Amino acid sequence: MSVVSDRLVTQLRRTIRGLHYSPRTEQAYVRWVKRFVRANGGRHPSGLGETEMTAFLTDLAVRARVSASTQNQALAALMFLYRNVLRHEVGRLDGLVYAKRPHRLPTVLAPSEVHAILQRLSGTPRLITWLLYGGGLRLSEALQLRVKDVELGALRIVVRDAKGGRDRVTTLARRVVPALEHHLARVKQQFRRDLRDPRYSAPLPYALNRKLPNAGRSWSWQWVFPATRRYCDTATRLRHRHHFHPSAVQRAFRAAVRETGLCKRATCHSLRHSFATHLLESGADIRTVQELLGHRDVRTTMIYTHVLNRPGLGIRSPADLL
Repeated sequence: MSVVSDRLVTQLRRTIRGLHYSPRTEQAYVRWVKRFVRANGGRHPSGLGETEMTAFLTDLAVRARVSASTQNQALAALMFLYRNVLRHEVGRLDGLVYAKRPHRLPTVLAPSEVHAILQRLSGTPRLITWLLYGGGLRLSEALQLRVKDVELGALRIVVRDAKGGRDRVTTLARRVVPALEHHLARVKQQFRRDLRDPRYSAPLPYALNRKLPNAGRSWSWQWVFPATRRYCDTATRLRHRHHFHPSAVQRAFRAAVRETGLCKRATCHSLRHSFATHLLESGADIRTVQELLGHRDVRTTMIYTHVLNRPGLGIRSPADLL
């Protein structure tokens, strides 16, 4: 990257953080802007326009054969760059070839398959997996839980700043409570050791470190699943713990799936799909499931009606009548 491009990336990051976008969105947008600049010989985007954007996005669909969601992410990144950073309104992208969006059903595990996978997990990955299935959480949502967001007595979890910047409340399985209490007791011991360091503080979102300067050293703001190692913030010189890394859970989950011998392409996110499907199968109202999942539109939740064992009006296969 040239000096000009490095300066642009710094400006891009500052704008994204100023609008409180998630770190994953920042990472993706920066990656696409860098790729767009490289594809155009290192030229500054201010000297490029709709023609170059159309060519870049079309190449993703035609030559790279990316999915529709990937192309849409690249388009969103470039639109953000031009509108929010360069302050240039983008016109029509005439001739843009869109990637085809296939209609695929989510992978849903049967309750017995979920149980078999959980039996092959242990430690923190097992507990996190229980929360994914028990409350329909995304993996990132489970890992970013703070102690104050888990209400053991009320059997509920408050998911803060979820996808779309919205908070929601979901369920906490009663059978997970004893293991979670034991886990939090160990985390609290680690927290008390951390407090011996006057520079230690939990990383806080947005400007809370200025509004609530002592919050980072309170128990309620600690991660439910903290990392084992600490790191030093070069800007503030404070020592933090990151939350448990998602790759550790994903590796453990893949290994458990292999051990069960399942032929399904199951991931941690499959547990969220299974949570919604099993709730609907048990008679839960679709609006309730929508709220628990945090979907803005009920049509998003409707996809789970297509993977039920007995969809629609409880239609039975004619083969079962023979």
